[in-house]
Amino acid sequence: MKIKQPERVKNFFIGFSAIILYFVFTQLQGLPLVLLDIDIENLSQTFIVWYSFFFTVVLIFILVFIYRKTLKSNWLDLKQNHQEYFKKYLKYWFLALGIMMLSNFIILLIRPGSIAGNEEAVKDLFESVPIYTFISAVFLAPFLEELTFRLSFRYMFKNDWLFIISSGLVFGLMHIVGTYETVYDLLYLVPYSTPGIIFAYVLTKSKNIFVPIGLHFIHNGLLMSLQVFVLIFG
Repeated sequence: MKIKQPERVKNFFIGFSAIILYFVFTQLQGLPLVLLDIDIENLSQTFIVWYSFFFTVVLIFILVFIYRKTLKSNWLDLKQNHQEYFKKYLKYWFLALGIMMLSNFIILLIRPGSIAGNEEAVKDLFESVPIYTFISAVFLAPFLEELTFRLSFRYMFKNDWLFIISSGLVFGLMHIVGTYETVYDLLYLVPYSTPGIIFAYVLTKSKNIFVPIGLHFIHNGLLMSLQVFVLIFG
């Protein structure tokens, strides 16, 4: 059934507002502290971690409220079809992982010894606060990022390929823009955009946001488990 024009406009506004909300929350977390004239540099790392955790959880709750009807129907669908979804779409995660590994290998050939700025930042944070980093990356990030970069973009764009490309590229850019230093850092757009594109494609096929959330959970869980292994045995 075709979606009527007023409904398209409404969905676009909802998706666009959710994306703006995400960037406002993530970029202006420190604003309340500034307004209260609190010196961030003198705050303990424990306080900063819990402060960031609080903002992330609040943002997730807001997005869940915005998409509550979709999430409820998708959850009921997942309960009935989770085995079928797992068998059908897990292979796409392996495809994303393979492309990421290949592209990272090519980048290493171009720039020996290089490492993505975002990966280095996550590694440093993990060594400093491993429990928080693991929980944030494995449990919070997949849910938050899929609601923002998959479901919100899907609300905005009904054309499949426009949705897939825009969702994947913005997702990739989000992972490199904060640590961008040289033009070579743009090479990492390929490995970071790849899972975003794959997860978006999976959403167009499954029509259930919990499927890419699950794949994202597996993806981050594997990467963070490797970090745990390195921290313990490295």
